[in-house]
Amino acid sequence: MYISLLGRQPELSIAELERVFTNVSWFSAESARINTDEVIDIQRLGGSQKIGRISLEIPSTDWRTISTRIVRHYSDAWKTSEGKITLGLSAYGFTLPGREIQKTGLLVKSNLKKQAVSVRLIPNQDAALSTATAHHNKLGLSATKVELLIIKGRNSTIVAESIGTQNITALAARDQGRPRRDAFVGMLPPKLAQMMVNFALGPKSLELHKAHNTLRVLDPFCGTGVLLQEAALLGASVYGTDLSEKMIRYSQDNLAWLENLTHSSFDWKLAEGDAMTTQWQQPIDAVATETYLGQPFSAPPSKAKLTEVRGNCNHIIGSFLRNIVPQLETGTCLALAVPAWRDTNGNFTHLPLTQQLDSFGLTRIKLTTVESDRLLYARPDQVVAREILLVTKQ
Repeated sequence: MYISLLGRQPELSIAELERVFTNVSWFSAESARINTDEVIDIQRLGGSQKIGRISLEIPSTDWRTISTRIVRHYSDAWKTSEGKITLGLSAYGFTLPGREIQKTGLLVKSNLKKQAVSVRLIPNQDAALSTATAHHNKLGLSATKVELLIIKGRNSTIVAESIGTQNITALAARDQGRPRRDAFVGMLPPKLAQMMVNFALGPKSLELHKAHNTLRVLDPFCGTGVLLQEAALLGASVYGTDLSEKMIRYSQDNLAWLENLTHSSFDWKLAEGDAMTTQWQQPIDAVATETYLGQPFSAPPSKAKLTEVRGNCNHIIGSFLRNIVPQLETGTCLALAVPAWRDTNGNFTHLPLTQQLDSFGLTRIKLTTVESDRLLYARPDQVVAREILLVTKQ
């Protein structure tokens, strides 16, 4: 049993977990319980900041009670440990200063010192260690580098031993270090691209460890190849098309760069093609793509301008769906990022086609943890959001 600390937009994060692992439930507003026998690799998940293997569930939310249980449990569990233990504690959902969390760690350290076990305690400035601190200290990556995730629920508290933290260094390198970037066509974050591949593949994503490129992911609006990169890193065979010859060159350069960076060889195919008319090469096991988002806005557009842009996007994306759906096998999943526009009151205007999916031969995938028709990715100041449509061919 595991628990995940979810990302900035937890609904998207838990939706990714549910698609991959199926048996997932909310534990708190910022965490999810994962019931699986699979070995989880956090680097294959775009929406989880930290993941831990549950070691204790305490039927209390009182910090003093929780601290006593932690001290007792780990003073006993680690009393015969060999080698120095690096320990960090991160508490979530508690209104406590970092020094209170630190006291618990100091008690564990003191008790273990009596057993001749050495502990290096990472100081807490806040109740929880930042992702960067946990990552740079390699917490969760070995038996002697431990981060305890202490997560408060409604009536109980979970204590979990971290199995790793999102590799923010590698994600930044894949985003900012690529040789080819183009802000005009959009800058899909690698984390979101990773999530979209998992949305599209669902439980099949776990098979990629064993499948050796037998699952093919298509991106019909591939742009500079961010989504193709993330799918290839997960182990999929990737196929990208784009209307622009320049974007195909950029994707090719970026994929070649990533192969060199990771000392890997990917199975990839690129071709020019208009998503509204292209006949794609088979097989296609899943589709994951950021579609046409229209022009960017720094402020909410006027009603007339929004009507124009919305209609244009709806036409292009609708034409794409009418073209691709007949080419797919029944049951093929599509994860599509489409535009939604935020107004001055924080409300979103959606594409008309999001309410007409049945007419394209598509059915929404139902999720138990979150409403599947309200999966939105947007920064707080962003006018044009990405709405994620999770659908299958009927």
